[in-house]
Amino acid sequence: MTQMAKAKQGVVTEQMAAVAKSEGLSPEAVRDGLAAGRIVIPGNVNRRFAPVGIGSGLRTKVSANIGTSPEHHDLAEEERKLQTAVAAGADSVMDLSTGGDLFAVRKMVLEKSPVMVGAVPIYEVAARLSAEAQAFYEMTPDMLFDAIERQCAEGLDYITVHCGVTRQAAALAGAGRRVTGIVSRGGSLLAAWMHHHRKENPLYEEFDRLLEIAAAYDVTLSLGDGLRPGAVADASDGAQLQELVVLGELARRARNADVQVMIEGPGHVPIDQIAANVQMQKALCGGAPFYVLGPLTTDCAPGYDHITGAIGGAVAAAAGADFLCYVTPSEHLCLPDIDDVRVGVIAARIAAHSGDIAKQVPGALDRDIRMSACRKALDWRGMYQAAIDPCLPRQRREASHPEAESVCTMCGELCAVKTHNRMTNP
Repeated sequence: MTQMAKAKQGVVTEQMAAVAKSEGLSPEAVRDGLAAGRIVIPGNVNRRFAPVGIGSGLRTKVSANIGTSPEHHDLAEEERKLQTAVAAGADSVMDLSTGGDLFAVRKMVLEKSPVMVGAVPIYEVAARLSAEAQAFYEMTPDMLFDAIERQCAEGLDYITVHCGVTRQAAALAGAGRRVTGIVSRGGSLLAAWMHHHRKENPLYEEFDRLLEIAAAYDVTLSLGDGLRPGAVADASDGAQLQELVVLGELARRARNADVQVMIEGPGHVPIDQIAANVQMQKALCGGAPFYVLGPLTTDCAPGYDHITGAIGGAVAAAAGADFLCYVTPSEHLCLPDIDDVRVGVIAARIAAHSGDIAKQVPGALDRDIRMSACRKALDWRGMYQAAIDPCLPRQRREASHPEAESVCTMCGELCAVKTHNRMTNP
């Protein structure tokens, strides 16, 4: 029986109780949110780790993408990326590998990750066909569903499946309709497959088959936004909205089958459209947790997209988004390295925390109050402990060698806090 089925029966499971404790909520609140589909607790029946909840009333969570490419595949490096992401505070990792020994990478991540793990099964199918010098058109629906079931059996906690890329929706992203067309890797593959065969998306057409697999392993479905905008000029267009309408209906069917589901979102979105996008998703998808990829608020900052993603992520989280996919400085440029992973996670965590303050998530403001109190007291060690990233502020301060222990090299003895403290505590 899935977590959702138990929640609907009024049962508080060990996982629900653990999430409630970590979030400062009652177990019943978590149970009821899960039963209604507003909260998910990804966790495969074949894996054990500290459960994490995603959804309404909970802290905004952060996911880090790692994985190989055909041009660069090093298992040891991927393990270091995993360790770096977790150490930086990621709540989840996604293995997006498309090159090298995909099974070995996934096996390593599943065995060594202390946080939930997601993946995109269609990547395995595409990579295998490419390695065999076959076009993706050679994929059969059975090949795709076999890959999904095999990866779920291996232990994935959630999977991205682009079920909403229908023939009708894909046509709305056709030639001349968008600046960048279809930028989702999985979405583009399915759109090309449908165009070649003149058939409907098998993930949409055989959605009940997908639900059976997910229910067997209690795998959470992350309904991917295969038609997300890849340019701010394409945001909130017909293709994106048509896909979202389909995902809303599929989310309802998943909940009726006691399968946990979350919805993936854009993409590249102007800052003034982000809140509306979140509100539309919540309305159309019955309050399902929203997993946003950024969003990036401008297209012209390559090398700094961890910043554009953090800006968009903060606005999205404040508007009600529940799960942020990190963006690294290497976005649009190359495969992220270990430093990119760390910076990306920290940037996304800053965005998530900023959103939690705006949403008034219980306890979110406490950390900021601690930091501010330590600043007033010129308590540097306390500041480090309250920081989202304790390492960098300590390194920067120690490297500057301030003459007085109680001040920094910015203001020295002209420190405003020190002056005010003298005035109020003569």
